[in-house]
Amino acid sequence: MTRPTPSSLVPLPADRLRVPTEEDAYVWHRVFDDPEVMEFHGGKSAEVSVYEELTARQRRHDAELGFCLWTILDEDGAVAGFTGAQPWPRPQWGPVGAIEIGWRLGRDAWGKGLATGAALTTLERVRAAGVPEVVAMVATDNRRSVAVCERLGMELAEEYVTPAGKRGRRYSLAL
Repeated sequence: MTRPTPSSLVPLPADRLRVPTEEDAYVWHRVFDDPEVMEFHGGKSAEVSVYEELTARQRRHDAELGFCLWTILDEDGAVAGFTGAQPWPRPQWGPVGAIEIGWRLGRDAWGKGLATGAALTTLERVRAAGVPEVVAMVATDNRRSVAVCERLGMELAEEYVTPAGKRGRRYSLAL
């Protein structure tokens, strides 16, 4: 079976990504309240306050940078998760100063091409904002996210161990 090349993939329509609203904090909390969804993000759902801070930060990023982690809407207009880009959020370790692309979907949205399509739309938007390169930080065992990175044409830049002892991979893509 031949893996699709980035040029054969289809971006998600721009109207299916929106700047997260205050209400999205509660919806993200509900959509991500699943141990399988959170397997590579601490194993359990974060408190609502974490999503309140995250959505507020994304609104600031959009206003200041022209990109953020956007809310993904499914075909029916329901929240499926998020995708987008933001400055690497951890000043203690990792690719400090880099723009990280990322995604997280509720389990009902898995396997439908939403992560890849939304990531392609993200790449178009960050390229238009003048970002020269993006990185993706992915847990080594997260096969679904590794596959998205590969479909996007990202290259493995390094393998690392987090301060918490988790193994991961940094992928990069010049824009």
